[in-house]
Formats: sequence, C-alpha cells, structure tokens
Amino acid sequence: MNTLVKRAMNHDVDAFVELMEKNTASMYKVARAFLHNDDDIADAIQDTILTCLEKIGTLREPKYFKTWMIRILINHCNDILKEKKKQCCYEEVPEIAQMRCSGMNDLEVKDLLERLDDKYKAIIILHYLEGFSVTEIGKMLDMKTSTVKTRLSRGRKELRKLYGVEPKNEAEHMFLFAVREVNHYGR
Repeated sequence: MNTLVKRAMNHDVDAFVELMEKNTASMYKVARAFLHNDDDIADAIQDTILTCLEKIGTLREPKYFKTWMIRILINHCNDILKEKKKQCCYEEVPEIAQMRCSGMNDLEVKDLLERLDDKYKAIIILHYLEGFSVTEIGKMLDMKTSTVKTRLSRGRKELRKLYGVEPKNEAEHMFLFAVREVNHYGR
C-alpha cells in the first residue's frame, strides 16, 4: 500500500484511483456512522476524494495515508452536519456481512449501537468495525489517547449492559464480536 501511496503522491493518477477504490468501503462505513442518508454520505466521500487529490502532496508519511484520509472524511462529515444544524444521531450503522459472535445478528448490533451513548459510537465504530488503533482514533477525533481509551472502555461496558452480558475474559471485552469484514455499500 505504501508504494501505491508514494506513486499517488508523485501525481500518478492511476495509482490515486486505485488507492481510492481500495478505500471506498472504509470511507463509506465511517461516513455512514456520522451521517443519516446516502446523499450526504456520497457528498462527504466525493469531497474527501477531491481534497485528497488536491492535497496528497502534503501527506508527510505514506504509512499514515488511511488515517489522514479518514481525518479529512470526518471533517467533511462534520461540515455537512454543521450545515444542516443537526446533531449526529447515528440512526444507522454499517451493515455487517458476517457476525462472529454468539448469536448476535445484524439487527441486534444495529439496535445496540443505536442505543449507545453518542460520545461512544464513533469510537466503537472506528475501533471495532474499521480496525483503527486507539492512537489513530485520537488523532482523527482530536482527542487524547487516554480519552479514547476511557470512552472505548465505557462504551464496551455500556454495550455489555445493553446486551445483558458480563464478559468472561478479554476476548469478550471486544464487545462480543470481532467484525472486520463489512459489506461494501450495503444491501
């Protein structure tokens, strides 16, 4: 991936297009966590792609491309929310292609995330569904790492409470599922 980013940084249009195609599903999932409808999501992704194209030369380290891109996307999502003067309600969450937990289905996960306190949703989604580290989430959301860890811990605790399950071990602390495969663009 670093080679592709370096090529894109050197104004290789084909490399940039390939990079965007590889990251479209991730952008969609993150934008969907912030925005309510597909039109807003499409606008945020389109604006992110244009910004990335215009500013890819400012990227300092190719290995941080995805973090950089997601930060740009989050900023565009926040701009859209500000324009509409709405608060982020997270009415929908990314559609999950495979559940790897004890009996939870897509609707149960969506229901849990809908009932989760707003300050935990983005962090839970970025960490568990997108696979970002605590440090990366802190950079994206302009939060201290300790704040992200605290919200992640409290979010997991709230999810367990909502789901009515006490964890047996650290694996179950992973909010009872380890999902990283998400269906691209929904059903």
